[in-house]
Order: sequence, then C-alpha cells, then structure tokens
Amino acid sequence: MTIVVGYIPRPEGLAAVDTAIAEAELRGTRLVVVNTGHHGDYTNPSFASPQDIDALDAQLTERGIEHEIRQPTRGLAPADELLDTAAETGASLIVIGIRRRSPLGKLITGSTAQQVLLDAPCDVLAVKAADG
Repeated sequence: MTIVVGYIPRPEGLAAVDTAIAEAELRGTRLVVVNTGHHGDYTNPSFASPQDIDALDAQLTERGIEHEIRQPTRGLAPADELLDTAAETGASLIVIGIRRRSPLGKLITGSTAQQVLLDAPCDVLAVKAADG
C-alpha cells in the first residue's frame, strides 16, 4: 500500500504532509511525496527548494517511514502529476492540502484539488492548514 501526498512549501502543503505522515504511520504504508512547479514553471514558489526537500527527507527518515520524494519536471499540471503517481504506485490514498477561500471562492474548489477529487483512482483526503 502507498499514500501519495501533494507537497508545496506553504501552510496547506505542510498540513497535507503532516496528515500523510500520520496516515502512513497508522497504516504502516509507504509514502510518496510529489512536489511540482506550476505548469512547468519551476521558479514558482510551489516548487520546493533543495533545502526544503532535504529537510522533509530527513524528517521522514528519522520517523522510519519508507518514502520517496518526487519533483517531476515534465511540465504537467500538479493534479496530473499527483494522479499519474497514484495510478503508477497503486496508491490507496491521496492527501492534498486546500486553502481557505472567500465566500465566492467556496463555490469553486481550487482547480488542482477539484481535478484530484474528481479523477482520483483511490480515496482522497483533503486537509486545511490550522488557523495561526
């Protein structure tokens, strides 16, 4: 069994990783972390720095979680990368972070989250960052 988590170095991405770690520990499963740029823009802040990736790798290793961290550079949309990874690994769960939205924004879920929720080949767990 594998859990796939979408990671961006922002509060919603960190909340997703924290939840995925808890689920991986609870289920005793492998964790695949996916971090990608925005449609091929790897200068975008959503593309984690080498320092962020190294820190995450160290955290997962320290906790004894079998894991892999991917930073695909195929230029696909983040949702497509998550869905492809889930299909490739036979994931049992995808964990994604979502951000708070205005009342109007609540009518439409973010495009990445919406695509993952609608097209995932497995269960999806969407988490929000805690209020600061």
